[in-house]
Amino acid sequence: MKKQTLRINMIQQLNELPQYKRNDIQLKQQQLLFQLDLWKNASIIGITVSKGFEWDTKQIIQQGWKENKVIAVPKCYPTDKTMTYYQITSFEQLEVVYAGIEEPIIERTSSVKVELLDLCIVPGVVFDKSGYRIGFGGGYYDRMLPSTQAPTLSICSELQIVPSLPKESHDLPVDYLVTEKGIIGS
Repeated sequence: MKKQTLRINMIQQLNELPQYKRNDIQLKQQQLLFQLDLWKNASIIGITVSKGFEWDTKQIIQQGWKENKVIAVPKCYPTDKTMTYYQITSFEQLEVVYAGIEEPIIERTSSVKVELLDLCIVPGVVFDKSGYRIGFGGGYYDRMLPSTQAPTLSICSELQIVPSLPKESHDLPVDYLVTEKGIIGS
């Protein structure tokens, strides 16, 4: 199946999940994430701000602030499909850009070099058990991931894991998947 078809089908399934089930899955995902040594030992965390059908990252960001972690959110540059992380200390430092995505307001934040991340939480739509993912089709993370030595993980539901995905030479897997049932990865 083509990436676009897999992406569209999964987004539809996620949009159809009843809210009570979403809440239950998110709670389990977050409990597992916060127990991980990867989370506990990370001082600087790269993470996107979720929207729509995505699993809520705002609660994760707030937990990071409570634990005095540096939260770095990417700003995407569509002209060259690159991104730069900026530290946010408040949701007031975000603005809505294209496609309804919330990104840092550069003038109110300071940049964080990707090489300094201790943990990188990578968004995605469909995954396989090896950590390969289909994201939103922009290729931003495929360009950024080679620049970081930080462990990478994605937060997903078991529903989003398929037996295999079409892969291209530039595709890179994440190290771990955090699902409602446990941790998959090295």
